[in-house]
Amino acid sequence: MLIIGIDPGISGSICFFQDGAIKDVVEMPTMIEGKKNKKQVNGSQIFNEILEKIKNIDKKNIKVVIEHVTAMPGQGVTSMFNFGQSFGILKGICSAMQLSVYFVRPAKWKKYFNLINSEKDASRTRAIEIFPYYSSHLSRKKDSNKADAILIASYFFETYKGE
Repeated sequence: MLIIGIDPGISGSICFFQDGAIKDVVEMPTMIEGKKNKKQVNGSQIFNEILEKIKNIDKKNIKVVIEHVTAMPGQGVTSMFNFGQSFGILKGICSAMQLSVYFVRPAKWKKYFNLINSEKDASRTRAIEIFPYYSSHLSRKKDSNKADAILIASYFFETYKGE
């Protein structure tokens, strides 16, 4: 089974996880929007990234797991709208590709890995502990979003009971 773990948002990542191993992790494809050069997710590139990885796999053997996020106190209206837009783009792409989509709340997968009330970077440390062979790809502090996608996919792999 191929699990596609997604940490949504502009700085998120997409993890391709098969049979308990990380196959690839890509940073969320983005593009520049408007006069202020703001970034937004690039839906076309996301589609192409996923399509390239699944082209020889039966869709019944693919599960997409997206972190189910909601508005957070203190975040601006514009940033939350953009975040919601990114989440919607991901849902739409996966639906159009006829892939099974599951959602997991941050508290659920973080509790599983004992990351509740920990620093953002703690997920990167945990991912390196669990997958030491992938540590060279998680060497920068900003790679914590890759680690989140990896742990989301790993959580699903370890807890999924079938349909």
